[in-house]
Amino acid sequence: MLLLRSAGCEMKVELIQRAANVLFGVPDDVHEEIIRLITAVSRAPKPQAPELAAAFGEWCWLVYTSHGDVIEVLDVGCAR
Repeated sequence: MLLLRSAGCEMKVELIQRAANVLFGVPDDVHEEIIRLITAVSRAPKPQAPELAAAFGEWCWLVYTSHGDVIEVLDVGCAR
């Protein structure tokens, strides 16, 4: 679990095992892009009801949902 601070509040980020495997099995530059996407998602306003959402970078993407102060990353990938 990652703990990210954003404007005075902390967001917990949980990665399911499949997403964690991808995150830690990619080259450093791709790893950094995925971390930037996770950070951006943790700072974005959250909808009241949990919904499936996606974020896209230059080469990478992630699928997530949020529950209160927890962001659950369900899948990550990259086109490289």
